[in-house]
Amino acid sequence: MEDDRLSQIAAESDFDRERRRRALSLIVARLRAEPDDVSPMLPFEEVVAALGRTGETDLGIQEIPLDSIVGTVDRTAGTVDRSFRPAHSGVRGRWESIAAARRRGIDLPPIDVFRIGDLHFVQDGHHRVSVARARGETQIEARVRRVTTKLGAGRELMLRDLPLKRHERMFHERVPLPPIARMRIELSDEWRYAQLSMIVEAWGFRASHCRGHLLSREQLAVAWFTEEYEPVCRTLAEVELGGEGTETERYLRVAMLRFLLLHTHEWTSEIIERLQGEMRAPVAGDDTMVHQFLKEMK
Repeated sequence: MEDDRLSQIAAESDFDRERRRRALSLIVARLRAEPDDVSPMLPFEEVVAALGRTGETDLGIQEIPLDSIVGTVDRTAGTVDRSFRPAHSGVRGRWESIAAARRRGIDLPPIDVFRIGDLHFVQDGHHRVSVARARGETQIEARVRRVTTKLGAGRELMLRDLPLKRHERMFHERVPLPPIARMRIELSDEWRYAQLSMIVEAWGFRASHCRGHLLSREQLAVAWFTEEYEPVCRTLAEVELGGEGTETERYLRVAMLRFLLLHTHEWTSEIIERLQGEMRAPVAGDDTMVHQFLKEMK
């Protein structure tokens, strides 16, 4: 432990060091065109809205990893960045008082956080987290409330990912696949989840008509996945059609191109051959969507 004067001097030095680290990170991130290193923290309410809240449980007080804290409940705070370095000199007084207290060995109360998946969002205790990280600590005591959501969230989640997560959640609400099948559906553009939803629902309408009764969403999702998606994905892999990316991206490109060019929902060897031919020949007209899919498939 240190006396009051030494601990205050050391706390001032700690604050200046963290501000220099943040400034250096800003410069490096901009040079690399990678601003996420100092991006704003994830906003709790927006993350919950994107992932879809299903419940909440009080887990009490426990130790949590400091590097799992990536967000905040108070979007207007703006006192620290995502790495919990001080964002401006206006927080110096509060920050240094906490740092000095920790240097004197004073125990501080637990912070308050919400947990979503592997992530934690601070409700109260931003400065305590910042000081703890500056001191090189790896754990912090927290009062935790777990929020369960329809989609999970890993530590790589960024603010820019939320629109994609929102559309992914909406897709799975419209097409409620079993967990193992859900893991196979992966797209990188939010609008393509909407396109895929429409394709699945159109397939389900035709399937219901053929069966003579209306399929539930759950029945439709399983039938589409086993009778349409998996066989088509195997065929596309065999004939090396669909371009780069995930199997879902390949399926969607070819399914959309099939309808845009050939105006059919059928899959036959003739259809596949015609699509392969379209890839080799220029397409007339101004359909930019067709050209985009063809470009991605080459």
